[in-house]
Amino acid sequence: MSFTVIIPARLASTRLPNKPLADIHGKPMVVRVAERAALSGAARIIVATDHASIEDACRQHGIDVRMTRADHPSGTDRIAEVAQALGLAANEVVVNLQGDEPLIDPALLAACASRIGPDVPMATCAHPLTDAGEAFNPNVVKVVLDKAGRALYFSRATIPWARDAFAQSKDILPPGYQPLRHIGLYAYRNDFLQAYPRLDVSPLEGIEALEQLRVLWHGHPIAVHVTGAAPAPGVDTPEDLERVRAQFV
Repeated sequence: MSFTVIIPARLASTRLPNKPLADIHGKPMVVRVAERAALSGAARIIVATDHASIEDACRQHGIDVRMTRADHPSGTDRIAEVAQALGLAANEVVVNLQGDEPLIDPALLAACASRIGPDVPMATCAHPLTDAGEAFNPNVVKVVLDKAGRALYFSRATIPWARDAFAQSKDILPPGYQPLRHIGLYAYRNDFLQAYPRLDVSPLEGIEALEQLRVLWHGHPIAVHVTGAAPAPGVDTPEDLERVRAQFV
């Protein structure tokens, strides 16, 4: 399947200033992300930014980059602007890859894109959780699926709830119970990507602070590719950056 990867990149970051430009063995992080994306088989890789310094860094390393408005409320709105400017067809697939994922598995991008179809306008990924601490951690987003592999619900709560087992203990996950952790990678059919910014904010996303619940609340399906292992974590803190740098030695 042909798909385009668009990487939204903003300079502002509370925990790691100038994060997209953080050096990883001679190249800015956003460039490292684009290089990983290029291994996915995507038709094109584009960085979407509102800051000239990111634009300059990308151009210096031969990365296609487009400037966007500075007032977008989310990365999804930013990539929608770029997809529209590119004149992508309604049925073309766009993958939204965050600019702080320099260790992303390129195969995951292709797998996510492959879940888009005529009746599936959006897709994402998940992996099984095996640790009880993560299952009960509200910072770890969980998802439950229907028999077709589409999302029924996303939550910070522990879902599904193993009623009888958890009444006895929450220290271990019971046999046969394997919740799924949501991975924040998304693919969209372009016509839906263009419509998404116009969807009303849903009560559920306000409660859970999970933007993807807007899609389910409005009745649109989200297909979920389940991968066997957790992907390498992204970069949010200086400690994360040092860990990633060590991988490029």
